[in-house]
Amino acid sequence: MADTENRPTNFIRNIIDGDLASGKHASTHTRFPPEPNGFLHIGHAKSICLNFGIAQDYKGLCNLRFDDTNPEKEDIDYVHSIQEDVKWLGFDWDGEICYSSSYFDKLYGYAVELIEKGLAYVCFLSPEQAREYRGTLTEPGKNSPHRDTSVEENLALFEKMKNGEFKEGECVLRAKIDMASSFMVLRDPIIYRIRFAHHHQTGDKWCIYPMYDFTHCISDALEGITHSLCTLEFQDNRRLYDWVLENISIECKPQQIEFSRLNLEYTVMSKRKLNDLVENGQVEGWDDPRMPTIAGLRRRGYTPASIREFCKRIGITKQDNMVEMGMLEACIRDDLNENAPRAMAVLDPVKIVIENFDADKVEMLSAPNHPTLDMGERELPFTREIFIEREDFRVEANKKFKRLVLGKEVRLRNAYVIKAERIEEDDAGNITTIFCSYDDETLGKNPADGRKVKGVIHWVSATHCIEAEVRQYDRLFNVPNPAAAEDFTATLNPESLVIIANAKLEPSLANAEAEQGFQFERLGYYSRDNKAETLTFNQTVGLRDSWAKIEKA
Repeated sequence: MADTENRPTNFIRNIIDGDLASGKHASTHTRFPPEPNGFLHIGHAKSICLNFGIAQDYKGLCNLRFDDTNPEKEDIDYVHSIQEDVKWLGFDWDGEICYSSSYFDKLYGYAVELIEKGLAYVCFLSPEQAREYRGTLTEPGKNSPHRDTSVEENLALFEKMKNGEFKEGECVLRAKIDMASSFMVLRDPIIYRIRFAHHHQTGDKWCIYPMYDFTHCISDALEGITHSLCTLEFQDNRRLYDWVLENISIECKPQQIEFSRLNLEYTVMSKRKLNDLVENGQVEGWDDPRMPTIAGLRRRGYTPASIREFCKRIGITKQDNMVEMGMLEACIRDDLNENAPRAMAVLDPVKIVIENFDADKVEMLSAPNHPTLDMGERELPFTREIFIEREDFRVEANKKFKRLVLGKEVRLRNAYVIKAERIEEDDAGNITTIFCSYDDETLGKNPADGRKVKGVIHWVSATHCIEAEVRQYDRLFNVPNPAAAEDFTATLNPESLVIIANAKLEPSLANAEAEQGFQFERLGYYSRDNKAETLTFNQTVGLRDSWAKIEKA
């Protein structure tokens, strides 16, 4: 039995506790079984944390198995990306990686066994005819005219299927269950079909491939899985899962348990829809930081710990619901608030000239990398010319505006108090330069201690800053549930990405490592892009308001 201290509880863990207590199982064995037909997304992260987390907590085992039965849509690149995602999230599988394709010989043997028992037959109905014979939710189906073919003939036909003697779509192998069943999944489902496709693991050995529902349960049993955890859309399929295992000569009988899938606001969780976005060029690729894929979140600046914490907070239930994006944002914000070093960047710069500071002087100021944790310090070059955010200055403002105003003072973060004396404008009336003075006795002083300055703003040296591309992100879709739209692509947000080509950053950021997260003071959390060849930072999340939409004073 697992140590119950400080571990989550839910209905699945309650079942496992009961199974271990009763002696039904001596230990637990779970698996994470993705199909390698795309990158993993945040919904898969929930399943990863559940399956691998149970194995860790109960000191059991968890397999990584690729359910690779559909070679036309699968790719070895997806296999590699999935392995990387699982490890990046902080988990590792037991033993060698498993592939359903490794069991193709055994699966074929079990299909032959079903034929020999009179429980499977080769059917030559066209797809259109098969749909007609299947019936509806309110009307029973009717038997295929091939349903009563003899065992001997079915064995010969199935052998011909295996040998490539039929065309694709000409025939299939179906389980013989009940065409009048109230469960559509039991109305003689297809268990093998013909595909002349190269497989990334088995090459051209096979031209018939087992269907997922036939493969999955047998793969679980062959691996000794005790609890087969899947999402609610497979609830009815459990009847087929159990039927297959009950009718073949296999000892292990795993228990399928369903839980609710993750639905997250302002995104889609269908790999088909995500693939459409990639194929149609509406995003950069599977790892676009706007995508809900693990690779996209990683590139965006999300940490493994924040995603694990998110999966912990949403919990495991049987109740379908839509999770607010704010919950995911809160997890990464909490993580980065504690662990991200601070830095300064100016995204929309306006120049300040400090007229009473020597033109050739460079004063190196010390600034803490974190306000409360001991992360060391960094040096900031302070010079006569600096940049501040354009929105941090106004010629006139009311009392609520706590930044720089003409004729008034403000404190520069980790530096001095300055006063705006006059401005210079271009012909269109745009401010090009703000001329200021500084008080050289205010370095390191508390702004409330003897000097009534209204606020603190960030800055960078105009002569020593570095330039970088900064990518600002908003929601990929304009509606909370784009999957419900008739055309989900019509709800794409045209302003989901804004690129700032020449943001001004403090010099210390030149050495930032890929995927390293920072708090750009007063702006939000940003991470160095792990793909761009030039210095690029991706906005991860805002400081307070969702997606950095901080209300302007």
